[in-house]
Amino acid sequence: QVQLVESGGGLVQAGDSLRLSCVASGGSFYDYVMGWFRQAPGKEREFVAGIRANDGMPYYIDSVKDRFTISRNSPKNTVYLQMNSLKPEDTAVYYCAAKIGDLYSTQYPHASWGQGTQVTVSS
Repeated sequence: QVQLVESGGGLVQAGDSLRLSCVASGGSFYDYVMGWFRQAPGKEREFVAGIRANDGMPYYIDSVKDRFTISRNSPKNTVYLQMNSLKPEDTAVYYCAAKIGDLYSTQYPHASWGQGTQVTVSS
């Protein structure tokens, strides 16, 4: 099973940018659909964006598609989430996940998960 390690979170002000990274190891990167999720305090974890590792096709939820960009560097087995124009409501723990399945499904059953990285956006 693939192991995932996220990094890049932090405390920023509204309007700032952050880039999250997720490094995968122990699996065949090209087989996976990689996703970013987030969980705010008191809320359920929600899907944010996904990408097919083999061809880089992205998929976003509507609320972030104009501000966030998901990408991957396949030789480095790494997926990124570039977050621009951050808002306080983007504050959450952000998780990376890997599944074998449909890019356009926000469900990640039997996925591997990272430990999460905290993003805090102050107003």
